[in-house]
Amino acid sequence: MSVSIDLTLKFVLITGGSQGIGAAMARRFHQAGATVLINHPGLGSTESDAQKLAEELGQRAEVLAADISKPAEVEAMMEEIRQRHGGFDYLINNAAILRDRTIAKLALEEWQSVIDVNLSGVFYCCKFALPVMRDGGAIVSMGSIAGIQGFFGQSNYAAAKSGVMAMMRVLSKEGARRGIRANSIAPGVIATAMAETIPEEVRAEMLKNVPLNRFGLPAEIADAALFLCSPLASYITGQTLEVNGGWRG
Repeated sequence: MSVSIDLTLKFVLITGGSQGIGAAMARRFHQAGATVLINHPGLGSTESDAQKLAEELGQRAEVLAADISKPAEVEAMMEEIRQRHGGFDYLINNAAILRDRTIAKLALEEWQSVIDVNLSGVFYCCKFALPVMRDGGAIVSMGSIAGIQGFFGQSNYAAAKSGVMAMMRVLSKEGARRGIRANSIAPGVIATAMAETIPEEVRAEMLKNVPLNRFGLPAEIADAALFLCSPLASYITGQTLEVNGGWRG
């Protein structure tokens, strides 16, 4: 007997969906039959990347602009989804930024900007999404191995990601009465443009902690997100799924 994941007639919103892991998620959910709503903040090449991705996917792919660190923009995005589609089924909180520096050297703006996007942005998306989401849906938020291991120079990022993972445990209780499940994924080091900003010598040291002896692929995180949103994960909520190649450093 074969087992497949069919999300036909379902709608998924992916924040930061124009690049890296977010783009991989958009492709994977689209392959499963879902209509994909690709969010971008309108910074740098994110808008053009989102448009190109939507054109690549064709039907059942739309682009939505919103800076998730700004609650008014998030609320407007959710209202736009309500007006267009009546609601949606899955929220993937993927958008994130890095501003690495030791605590002694970390500028206040570098602390605040990471907290605003990586933690407060997830809160805003969950808060304004819940009234628009359909019962029986799912929320998956990106935590990080950094929030578990506490990497040198990542106090802002680690604090935000730890907060996200804790927030999903709370949300799993608050969403349960509507059948909305909430989980987080804690990726290890994944081969993305963001990971390329980590100095090569640091990445080499990181790799020594990975039993599978390689860094992860964006598609492997996308597969985990698809599983957590699917009926195959119908009894999984309030959990953090570590997808890190076995890292136990």
